[in-house]
Amino acid sequence: MKLKFAVCVLVVALSAALLWFGTGLHPIWWLTWIASIPVLLASARVSWRMAFLFAIAAWAIGGLNQWSYLHGLIGLPWQIALLADLAPALIFAIAVAVWRILIIRGMPLRAAAAFASVWVCYEFGLQKISVNSTFGSLAYTQMDFLPVVQIASVAGVAGISFILFFIPGAVAALLSRAGTRRGRLMAGIVTAALVIAISVWGTWRLLQPLSGPHIQVGLAASDRPQDLRPRDPEQIRETFTQYAAVTAGLITAGARLVVLPEKDAVISGKMVDTTDETFGAAARRGAIVAVGVERWTPHSKLNEIRIYTPDGRLSATYEKHHMLPAFESYLLPGTTLTTMEQPSGTWGMEICKDMDFPSLSRAYGRQGTGLLIVPAWDFDKDGWYHGRMAILRGVESGFSIVRAPKQGVLTVSDDRGRVLAQRITDASGFVTLLANVPVHHERTLYDRWGDWFGWFNVALLAGVLLSAFFSAKNARASDKVADRLATSLP
Repeated sequence: MKLKFAVCVLVVALSAALLWFGTGLHPIWWLTWIASIPVLLASARVSWRMAFLFAIAAWAIGGLNQWSYLHGLIGLPWQIALLADLAPALIFAIAVAVWRILIIRGMPLRAAAAFASVWVCYEFGLQKISVNSTFGSLAYTQMDFLPVVQIASVAGVAGISFILFFIPGAVAALLSRAGTRRGRLMAGIVTAALVIAISVWGTWRLLQPLSGPHIQVGLAASDRPQDLRPRDPEQIRETFTQYAAVTAGLITAGARLVVLPEKDAVISGKMVDTTDETFGAAARRGAIVAVGVERWTPHSKLNEIRIYTPDGRLSATYEKHHMLPAFESYLLPGTTLTTMEQPSGTWGMEICKDMDFPSLSRAYGRQGTGLLIVPAWDFDKDGWYHGRMAILRGVESGFSIVRAPKQGVLTVSDDRGRVLAQRITDASGFVTLLANVPVHHERTLYDRWGDWFGWFNVALLAGVLLSAFFSAKNARASDKVADRLATSLP
């Protein structure tokens, strides 16, 4: 049955609206689960060209929810921002087209699997080659749905994205009534079993008590324009003096670790000594202090964490590995990990965009890290989203995270993705947060096996497509044999 034009427009509008609100910087997580279903159901009743057009239009329109962020706030050229919208729309259309072909051939379970695998292969490819790695993955839309977030400890972002496509793909396949009754029953059983298993296991994991010691941590940030990235020596002194005073207040309140944001100032020459004196004195009050600076030397410019211990010494540094394209192209990337052995456990360090890359956090997980220190600098609008991206790294590789951004959300989280404390920063002055955090490391399957599920999806997609091809080929061959027998009968 062909669909009327008005119904087609309604389908596109409905899926686009669900995608608009279910994705982006502040997603409503449950909308993501149903956003693709209207397009899938419609695609089975129209030509493949119309189905392809439906899918591209729905995703492209829904994806415009990030236009003001990418083009307006970040400043990407409109051509690049448009490509960032159209590229996933094209992949979604391909996934819908593959689903439609398999549905028409009566293969509901394989249709759902292929629909999910096409998308996962796309995200997995970006993770491996893109300078933004996992930024934009649909997995982050589920950060408020903690039972599903636990999948990351087994299969990373690929596991969450797979479920987000497989389940609606299977639901649409069942509603389309394609295939044999036995085939639909099998698809229904697999889907129901998957939903039950994820719900029960995810809830069980969240209910498990976390072993290990806890420590008090303090975070502080200021979004005042003069405090964002001072370079004038007098302004640096003023900003650092205020940060040191706030740090001292947090230590007095019980903090044993204080984390300040990324790039609190640009320092070089004698200002490096001034920085060490100022924060070394603050640390002598009885805590470890982590300060983010941009340090210039005659040979390089570094985005750095400087760690001061209670004896007042600079005891460790860490250089950021992954720079924000264009904005930080002049900085020299770091190449090493930095860990500290403390009575509470192993502490590690990353900076802001480093947390977009699962492999770096996995390296810390393999070293038994129980707490990750993360100075950062966000863009206000993306504070929630970028902070949640970081939180997922803790679920994947088994550690708590203390993240202190400017123009973002001060956040303390555990290795289950639970936000233990948070506070939005603002331009009115210094914002602080004091929280109790477990220093706890748990070896996860993802920590041990890495991106196994991404590679599994590559093989799964190839296997489904090949099996569908040979099934169709055998069916055509059987039809030809039957036709020859029929014509040979007297």
